[in-house]
Amino acid sequence: MSNPHLVSTERLAAELSAPDLVVVDGSWYLPAQNRDGRAEYEAGHIPGAVFFDIDAISDKSSRLPHMLPGPEEFARAVGALGIGDGKRIVVYDGAGLFSAPRVWWTFRTFGARDVAILDGGAPKWKSEGRPWTDEPSRIRPATFTPRLDHGAIAGMADVDRALGAGVQVVDARSAERFRGEAPEPRPGLSSGHIPGSLSLPSVRLIEDGRLKSRDELARAFADAGVDPDKPVMTTCGSGVSAAIITLALESFGRTGKGLYDGSWSEWASTPGRPIATGPA
Repeated sequence: MSNPHLVSTERLAAELSAPDLVVVDGSWYLPAQNRDGRAEYEAGHIPGAVFFDIDAISDKSSRLPHMLPGPEEFARAVGALGIGDGKRIVVYDGAGLFSAPRVWWTFRTFGARDVAILDGGAPKWKSEGRPWTDEPSRIRPATFTPRLDHGAIAGMADVDRALGAGVQVVDARSAERFRGEAPEPRPGLSSGHIPGSLSLPSVRLIEDGRLKSRDELARAFADAGVDPDKPVMTTCGSGVSAAIITLALESFGRTGKGLYDGSWSEWASTPGRPIATGPA
C-alpha cells in the first residue's frame, strides 16, 4: 500500500512542470553536521524549487530555535516564495528524510491541504540522474491564507497535561541523549528526558534516507513500547526530528496529539523542570 504522504521521484519528475505544483527544498541540519542548507540549495536544487529556511521563517521573538511563526508572518513568508492557496506542495531535503517532515508538518499546521514529501529526497533524486540546477528559480508572489490547526502544536503545559492523562510522549532524539549519556548539541543544555516520556530515535524509522515500510515502522514502535493506536505526542531536541515520528504515525492513519514545538530546548532550559536520566 502506498503512503499518501510520500511522492515518488518518478511521479515528481513527470509532474515537475505542472503550474499548480511548488517544490520546496526544506534542508536543515544540526550544527554538528557542518552542512548549510541554503548554501547547498544555491549550489544545486531541483529545477523550480524554492528554499524554505526553518530558522528564518520562525518566531523571532522567541529565545528558542525555529519556533513556529504567527499565521500572518508565515503567510507573508511563503507567499513571497510563490506558495499560495490551491498549490500542491512537495518538500524534500538534502539528507533524504530529516528536516522535510518538519516543513511538511508546518505547512499542514497552517492549513495547506495538499502537501507531501519526496520519497528519498535529494539523494535519491540525484542518484537517478534527474534534473538538477544551480539556476535561480523564478518566483511569482502568491497569497496563502493561513488556517492554524492549534491541535497540531503542543506547549509545555500540554506536555504536563498529556502525561497526566496517559498520553504517550515520544522522544525522537538519540537513545544516548535521552538517557543522559551523551551531550546535547546546543551548549548549556543538560541531556536526559522528560519524566514519563518514551524513547524512539527517529533514525530507527529511516533506512537509506527513506521512511521504512509499515511493518518495519510497527516493529520500531513496538520495540520502543509505543502503541500507535493510543494517543501520542511527539518531541525531540528542537521540534524537527519529532515530525519524523508524526509522519510515521500518520502512515498508520493515526493523528498525533501534537508536536511539542519547544521540545528539549525549552524543557531543559526552563528552571524547575524535572529531568530524568537512564532508560524510559
